[in-house]
Amino acid sequence: MILIDPPLWPARGRVWSHMVSDVSFVELHTFAADLGMPPRAFERDHYDVPSELYGAAVALGAQAVGCQELLARLTRAGLRRRKVIRR
Repeated sequence: MILIDPPLWPARGRVWSHMVSDVSFVELHTFAADLGMPPRAFERDHYDVPSELYGAAVALGAQAVGCQELLARLTRAGLRRRKVIRR
């Protein structure tokens, strides 16, 4: 299932949501393409979705969830890819 959290994350003069799949990256990439998201919007395990596409994502079938639920379901699915900090 595709999950999206509320647009709460400010960056680059916009507000963003995170969009993930709790099934597979193939499902996520296919949904993102159907939504019109460019591949560059994918980061490790999620897409950054601008607030103006939030409603379209939900209308297309993404389940609106809170930030903590999104992270928990992504982690349970084994699809969480943590950021690697290089020193």
